[in-house]
Amino acid sequence: MYKYFKLSEFDSPDEPGSGEMMEPAVVLALDNARDIAGFPFVVTSGFRSIAHNRSLIRAGLPASAKSSHLLGWAVDLRVDNAERAYLMVEALLDAGFNRIGVSEKFIHADMDPNKNPNRLWTY
Repeated sequence: MYKYFKLSEFDSPDEPGSGEMMEPAVVLALDNARDIAGFPFVVTSGFRSIAHNRSLIRAGLPASAKSSHLLGWAVDLRVDNAERAYLMVEALLDAGFNRIGVSEKFIHADMDPNKNPNRLWTY
């Protein structure tokens, strides 16, 4: 169904098969962004169960009680270097993602219709 991704790549670690809960628009846009960038993207977080999201918050990791991951509207991608990070952000924006968070190790991208669009932040 998708060119570069399997829905299992978006599974919450505690719920096999939960990648099926991803919003199709997110996966399609991610496929498009991957095509634009011209190099592979590694998903580090896609759909999150409530329990998994809570465990991230308890561990002090970047997670929100109102995370877009809980609804399948967000994805985190591994970052290998600054040049690739730049190219990824550019491709994600071109593909329609309108909320981007950047850290040294990952990029968060979402298009959650329940949140204010056109946002950029750092971790």
